Amino acid sequence: MHIKEHISPAKDNVILFPKTLDFYQIQLTVMLENERYGEAMELLRFLLQCQGQDERHYEEWQALLEWLEAAFPQYMNHGGGHGAGLDSYEHEEEPDEEEMKRQNVRAKLAEDQHYADKLLHTAMEEPLSEQTMLALEQLSYLEGSDIDDKLVGWLMQARLHPLLQFRVLQTLRKRGMQGTVQFKRGQEQVSVDMETVPLTPEEFPPQVAMVTERVAAQTEVQEPTLYYFAQELWSQFIMAIYGTEDYRSILDEDDTTIDIWAAALHQIVTESLTGSRNEEESRAMYGITDTMRFRFEQAYRSFRQFVSAGMQE
Repeated sequence: MHIKEHISPAKDNVILFPKTLDFYQIQLTVMLENERYGEAMELLRFLLQCQGQDERHYEEWQALLEWLEAAFPQYMNHGGGHGAGLDSYEHEEEPDEEEMKRQNVRAKLAEDQHYADKLLHTAMEEPLSEQTMLALEQLSYLEGSDIDDKLVGWLMQARLHPLLQFRVLQTLRKRGMQGTVQFKRGQEQVSVDMETVPLTPEEFPPQVAMVTERVAAQTEVQEPTLYYFAQELWSQFIMAIYGTEDYRSILDEDDTTIDIWAAALHQIVTESLTGSRNEEESRAMYGITDTMRFRFEQAYRSFRQFVSAGMQE
């Protein structure tokens, strides 16, 4: 489901509630992480036409939109339509586009021998922002084991948000790094095989998609907005827990486990959108019995901790 399905013609009549704004901010980060610049521009235009936000939000969105339009003009008007950027994702992912990005970064390096160091500084030293993600993307196209060493050291020593940790892992895999990397996620020691780090949603094991499929069966027709946000939250959450005990539990191919995570996901999104909590109803939808309740509550707490943390550790 693309975000354009949720953008109505009367955009200037839309008022975003705090939790809804959080989800759109997460969606924007996902688009930038996955190099979906056309979609990111379209979402920013949508947000700029919404009402009721702090002025600083509009200033940040406008500045980022102008930067993206200047840096990636090729994604502004594919096909000439205002929303064409949403339909250009396949074009953005074509191999020739990937090679163009690689050549562009290497051309900047040829002009400035300190370009790699500047990118590392932006990623590792400056406050977490969309620029952090873009710097990591550009680093994935540069060569040099010293870049790998610095990124691994940063991952192991700094206290990074789980989503940023995952983005660093993706950068290292795209750079061709092999072997195992160990680091702490919260209080848990995580060990990740670099060759298996997913670069796209399709590269995650099939059990990951089963969770949103269960939610879709309950919500897709009657509650499409809830289903949409469940998809977005799940995509973020699964990256944030990648390699952890929670992640491994989802891969055990147990239908009960899938139902538990689907019920917890349904519950947390319902609360985020409506502010109400009806746990018994959510558990009943997915057949969560009293004997499964403890595991359900554990999964729910994991979601709650992630949502409460936002984008800051």
